[in-house]
Amino acid sequence: MNSNDLLKEFIDVFYFIVQNMLPVAIPLLLVALGGMFSERSGVINIALEGIMLFGAFFGCLFVYYVQNTGLNPQVILLLGMVIGAISGFIYSLLLSVAAVNLKADQTITGTALNLIIPAGILLFSRMYFNSDGVTTRVRFYISKIPVLGDIPVIGRLFFQNTYITVYIGLLLLVICTIFFYKTRLGLRLRACGEHPHAADSVGINVYRMRHLGVGLSGILGGIGGFFYAVGIMDGNVNGHTGVAGFGFLALAVMIFGQWKPIRIFFAALFFAFFRTLAPSRSLIPFVRDMNINAAYFKMLPYAATMVVLAFTSKKSRAPKAEGIPFDKGQR
Repeated sequence: MNSNDLLKEFIDVFYFIVQNMLPVAIPLLLVALGGMFSERSGVINIALEGIMLFGAFFGCLFVYYVQNTGLNPQVILLLGMVIGAISGFIYSLLLSVAAVNLKADQTITGTALNLIIPAGILLFSRMYFNSDGVTTRVRFYISKIPVLGDIPVIGRLFFQNTYITVYIGLLLLVICTIFFYKTRLGLRLRACGEHPHAADSVGINVYRMRHLGVGLSGILGGIGGFFYAVGIMDGNVNGHTGVAGFGFLALAVMIFGQWKPIRIFFAALFFAFFRTLAPSRSLIPFVRDMNINAAYFKMLPYAATMVVLAFTSKKSRAPKAEGIPFDKGQR
């Protein structure tokens, strides 16, 4: 193989990795942003895994029932995203009420919410579909976006062989960043996670802000779960496999990103890269020659999570009031 062939093969591998990495990074990004809003308001959200699965299930259930109506696949995707967001929001209310109003242990509540959903999906799916989940037949994949896909290099990288979930995710990142840093509501939400009693003393309703933070995490988590089902599971969701630990991986992305939107974005790309190595291993010459089992590559994102957190956890600075129930009577 001459140098030109090697260069062409390298370029093809690079395009493949980028095109497959972005649909993986977007669900991680959105769910991690949701966790950021919740924890910055002062509520630990361990329930991200359950919220993701809840949003993915109802989003796919909606797709299942409308897939034969003749609607454009991208319209169905957008409507499914709305259903996923509403579902995630509704499910997050359970954590919100338990943590904010009832002052329950947030970690235990989140764990319980994670455990309920897979069993519920299996029960519902076997009762109504005689299967372990929901299977759809809609093709959301876009081979090429007109005009933009013809742009040299950039067109092939970002506007060919992709999903519109990538662009929606990036747009939501911009909106979340502006909301977080440039609005009065974002400033109040952050204050409630750092010094809730100081915030309360200047008239900020801490309870309302924490409900808002958890609600936003539910919306973003539900969208992230549906995008996971679309971009990684081809529009399907299963009670056995769930979301493959992506909710917990998103927690690691959030911590690695230091509860800051832009850092979370780069952390999501970092973990998505490792997740993409499994399907791309056969395209990389020296990796292909090593003949390593695919299971080891699938372990890489989770192994990277442990390594990264082991080296960065000492420098992590979580919100000061995170996980501490607010009581107006205490100072």
